Amino acid sequence: MDLSVLAETAAHPSPPADDPEWWRSAVIYQIYPRSFADGNGDGVGDLAGVRQHLGYLRDLGVDAIWFTPWYDSPLADGGYDVADYRRINPAFGDLAEAEALIREALELGIRTIIDIVPNHVSDRHPWFQAALAAGPGSPERERFWFRPGRGERGDELPTGWVSNFSGDTWTRTVNADGTPGEWYLHLFSQQQPDLNWNHPDVRREHEDILRFWFDRGVAGVRIDSAALLIKDPALPEVPAAPGPGEHPNQDRDELHEIYRNWRELADSYDGTRVLVGEIWLPDIDRFAKYLRPDELHTAFNFDFLARAWDAGELRASIDQTLAAHAPVGAPSTWVLSNHDVTRPVTRYGRADSSFAFAAKRSGTPTDLDLGRRRSRAAALLTAALPGSLYLYQGDELGLPEVEDLPADRIEDPMHFRSGGVDPGRDGCRVPLPWRGTASPFGFSPDSAAGEPWLPQPAAWAALTVQAQQSDPASMLWLYTQALRIRRAEPGLGDGPLSWAEAPEGVLAFARGGAFLNVTNLSAEPVALPAHAAILLSSSPLDGGMLPPDSTAWLRTQH
Repeated sequence: MDLSVLAETAAHPSPPADDPEWWRSAVIYQIYPRSFADGNGDGVGDLAGVRQHLGYLRDLGVDAIWFTPWYDSPLADGGYDVADYRRINPAFGDLAEAEALIREALELGIRTIIDIVPNHVSDRHPWFQAALAAGPGSPERERFWFRPGRGERGDELPTGWVSNFSGDTWTRTVNADGTPGEWYLHLFSQQQPDLNWNHPDVRREHEDILRFWFDRGVAGVRIDSAALLIKDPALPEVPAAPGPGEHPNQDRDELHEIYRNWRELADSYDGTRVLVGEIWLPDIDRFAKYLRPDELHTAFNFDFLARAWDAGELRASIDQTLAAHAPVGAPSTWVLSNHDVTRPVTRYGRADSSFAFAAKRSGTPTDLDLGRRRSRAAALLTAALPGSLYLYQGDELGLPEVEDLPADRIEDPMHFRSGGVDPGRDGCRVPLPWRGTASPFGFSPDSAAGEPWLPQPAAWAALTVQAQQSDPASMLWLYTQALRIRRAEPGLGDGPLSWAEAPEGVLAFARGGAFLNVTNLSAEPVALPAHAAILLSSSPLDGGMLPPDSTAWLRTQH
C-alpha cells in the first residue's frame, strides 16, 4: 500500500487540546454511515449526509461521533470486512470528504472517533489475495492462519472452534491446479480471514494505520473485537472450562503488549487520542486489565446492556462495573445499544428483556409501549451514571427494531449462518427518518429516485426528527434536555456515585452534592424523596408519585 500520504499532515486538524480529560465524561454518538443520511440520493448513507446534519448533532449535545467502518469494503459484514484502511468506501465519499468532515465537526466542538478492525480483513484485501496466489508455505500466507486439514485427505477442519457468527471457523482453499488446498481461519464470516498477530508485518501495518488517521485529526479509535487478536500458535481446542488467559483465541495475555504499544503511539500526539476497546468478557477483572494506565483509555461495558430490566440486575452490574474500574482509575462507559444489538424500545418490551446473541429468535413478541417507557427511563438512568455515555443513532428518536424486513432485503450474515433462526442485525440498521410523512423521510434528498437500502416502516412518520423537535413529550426532546443538564451539572459525567436508600425495585443514587437519580423499576408508583426541584422526568408524575418504569432527576438542595 502507498504510505506516501503519511507525510501530508501539516494542513490536517488536531483535536482541541484544551481538555485532555474530555473522554472521561464524553457523550459519544455512534454513526452507522449507510443509515444516517444520504447526501447524494442513491439510497445509501454517506459522509455528505453526515456533514449536512452536524448541526443536529451539535444541538443534541454530543461531544464526539464514532463511525463504524467507513473504509473501502465489499460490505460482506457491514463494513467490518475492510479491503483498504486508507481509502473511504466510494459509496460513502472519499478521503478528502472524510478530512472535511473531521475538520467541520471540530469547528462545532465535536471530535471524531473511527473504527479499527484488527482481528481480520476482507478476503478482497491485497494481503489475502496475495496469500491465495502465493500458495502453501509462502511468506504471504504467514500473515494469516493457513493450515492443512486433519484426516488422511486433509478434508477435516483444523480445529473445532465455533464462529462468532455460529458455524465453522475454517474455509478450504483451492490450489492453482484445482485440487483442494489448505484451510484458513475466520472467527467471523469466511469473507473475513483472521490476521496472524504474531507476524511483525501485521503489527507494523496497524501502527501505520493509526498514524494515518491520527495525522488526519481523529480523536481516537474504537477497536473492534479487541480481545480476539492473539491466538495460541498451537491452535488447540477450546477447553471445557478455560482458566484466565487459557482460551486459545480470546483474552490472551500477549494482547496487552500490543495495546501498550498503541497507547505509546497515541500519547505521542498532541491532545488526547483515545483508544476504546470492544471487549466482551464475562470476567470483569480480566476486562479491567485492558484499562490500566498504559493501555486502553476505556472499553465498552456490555454487561449493563445485556441485563434484564430489573433493579437487582442493573444495580449488580453498576456495582461490579464501578468496582472493576476503580483500581485502574479508568471511567466506565454506558451504552444501551449499538449496530449489533436489538434496539431498547423493542428489547425492553419483551418478557425477557436481557440480551444475548445466542438467544435471539425471530418472532419474539414485544410490547412497544412498555419498551418505550422503559427506554425513556433507561436513557436518564445511564446518562446519570459515572463516566462516558454512548448513544446509537436513532435511539434518541425511540426507533424500534424493524422486525418485518422483506426476506430479499436482509443482508446480515448472522441471519443466514443461523439458518434464519437469528433475525440478524439489519433491523437496528434501518435508515433514519428526518422529516416528512412518507419514506424516505428526508433520509435521501427529495429529488432522489430510488428508495433507501433498507425499507423504513410507514409508522416512522411519527418518529422523524422534524416531528419530535417541537414535541416536549418526545424521546428526542427527552434526550436533548438530558444531555443539556448532564453537561451543566457539575456532579454528572465522571466522578463518584453514592447509593441512597430506596424502596425495593427502585434505584436511587446521588451524584455530587445536589443531584439525585431515582429510577422506579417496580410495579407500583413510589414517592419521591425530599427535593428542591425536579430537573427532568421520563414520565409525567402520578399525583406526585413516580410511576413504574420511570426515572426522575432531582435537585436535592437550593
